Amino acid sequence: MRADDSRPAAPDDWHLVDDVGEFLRRADGFLRERPGRHVMQSTWAERVRVRGLEAFGPGTPSFGLLEQGGEVRGTCYLLPPGTLGLSPLTPRQADALAARLAALGHAPRSVSADQDTATAFAGAWQRLTGATPRPRDVRVRLYRLGTLTPPEPMPAGRGRVLGEQDLEEVIHWCGEFARAVGEAAPADAASWPHTRFADKRYTLWETPDGTPVSVAGMNPLIGGQIQVDIVYTPPQLRGHGYAAAVTTEVTRAALTAGAQDVVLFADRSNPTSNALYQRLGYRPAADWGAYDFT
Repeated sequence: MRADDSRPAAPDDWHLVDDVGEFLRRADGFLRERPGRHVMQSTWAERVRVRGLEAFGPGTPSFGLLEQGGEVRGTCYLLPPGTLGLSPLTPRQADALAARLAALGHAPRSVSADQDTATAFAGAWQRLTGATPRPRDVRVRLYRLGTLTPPEPMPAGRGRVLGEQDLEEVIHWCGEFARAVGEAAPADAASWPHTRFADKRYTLWETPDGTPVSVAGMNPLIGGQIQVDIVYTPPQLRGHGYAAAVTTEVTRAALTAGAQDVVLFADRSNPTSNALYQRLGYRPAADWGAYDFT
């Protein structure tokens, strides 16, 4: 999105900016109104603000605001090389955004949002450009914490928070998780700061003899909200309650850090993890969808 698109937004119009500070000043109240459904908007804006543009490689991350009657009604972000993320939008709002992006010559490679919004934008983009949207195989569900209900009994062992001295171990566990879900794994300490894993705090669940068996991470506190991300137990160690234990530890840490809302995503096709989070007190908030454009 181009910085020269700085004219005042007309009613039902999208205003596109490259300045993340301006975006956060104008969108802060809107993002806080529905923190769960705006988790990705807040998270990526904060990452750009903290890390700077250079952390994202070639290209400039950009943000959009839909203003109606002097109030923000929708937001989006576009990350190099073309990852588009949306707040919940009506079909009309999604159409208007697709038209603006097409008019400015942008070509998103993918879009992600709540299922209805992602589907509405994918349809609008196909009508405007002829690009074919292909739904991702992995679809996720957003959960929001109600009342934390720790498992009874907890498995034997304890949680251990990993620090800077544990970077090699953190990279190993994040690599295992990334390979399991089909993401690019962090390669080494030099590339680590440029990955999406770098701004999280990680906790390991260890058995009484100190053997690490499960890991969970959490994002920084943003707008009163913390996202639990990631949760991973190696296949051979599952079925012993380790994931429940480490998720409980990280959720407690999030609440202690002052989070008013704690959220996480789970693969909708995995009944085990969905049942686990609901036993711990997490409640379904929204189904998430993503499309890639050919």
